[in-house]
Amino acid sequence: MPAMEFQTSADEEAGRSHSNGKRGGWITFPFIAATLVGLMLAGSGWMLNLIVYLIEEFNVKSIDATQITNILNGSVSILPIIAAILADSFLGNFSVVAISSFFSLLGVVLLTLTASINSLRPHCETGSSFCQAPSRVQFAVLYAAIALATIGQGAMRFTLATLGANQFDKPQHQGVYFNWFFCIFFASTIISSTIIVYVEDSISWGLGFGICAASNFVGLVIFLLGNRFYKHDKPQGSPYTGLARVIVAAIRKRNIPLSSISEDYYHEKDERCKTMGATPPRSLGFLNRAALKTDEDVKSDGSIVKSWRLCTVEEHDSSPSSSHGSSAWF
Repeated sequence: MPAMEFQTSADEEAGRSHSNGKRGGWITFPFIAATLVGLMLAGSGWMLNLIVYLIEEFNVKSIDATQITNILNGSVSILPIIAAILADSFLGNFSVVAISSFFSLLGVVLLTLTASINSLRPHCETGSSFCQAPSRVQFAVLYAAIALATIGQGAMRFTLATLGANQFDKPQHQGVYFNWFFCIFFASTIISSTIIVYVEDSISWGLGFGICAASNFVGLVIFLLGNRFYKHDKPQGSPYTGLARVIVAAIRKRNIPLSSISEDYYHEKDERCKTMGATPPRSLGFLNRAALKTDEDVKSDGSIVKSWRLCTVEEHDSSPSSSHGSSAWF
């Protein structure tokens, strides 16, 4: 039995190595680093000076501009969590970074247009204390630009860091990578918060935002050019889908009495799982019905008729609801 398990693990590892070929490693770092520089120069360049832009160019009250900026900062803090879930469960790191970088580019381009086209900003005479409020169309374009750029920046930052770390197998190399990643991260922020912000304040908002858009575009192009060198990890699927199936199957069998016999529960076809089989934990009494077999649940070949009516014991045990921390809720 141990020999069989070792062989299975070896086959899986060989399959992963074959699927990725010789991808990954330090050859990917220049692409990751250049992408990070381009996207961070773009993001910090408009984000750190947004409150001034709203007050001076859109005649927004200082308290309203502050509230908008606070919402933006909060969104940038929460979006990496959502991006991580999407990357791990459905899309993969590469797709999330590519899509979010494109969103960021669209947002910065719209911001550049608001700064370059007079009709997209409220009219205000030089030196006048009575300036027009932005129209609905002007606000719509502005908010669309901010929303797109914020989504792009928030979803990209740490997903890019994860993608880069996944290119290395040894923890030592990952540690060195993270040191350089965050060094470049903060260096890019310092450059954008000084040089680009100076251009926006002293020369032209349109030129400053234009530099951000160009930087974002270059970063996205470099990231895509490195695709043939990246090692891609396949999405694992959402664990909450399994949890939902367990809950739905248990509810549909709520009137069926539980059994203490292992054979009354559905196990995986793998013989190793059957020999290890037992009834589900008693602490999850109601949810145990999800793995309880009935005549209408299993086909003649032993396969499941409806996946949302019957789950395996292994799926039941591996779902988030089987952890000690969350089982108390059930």
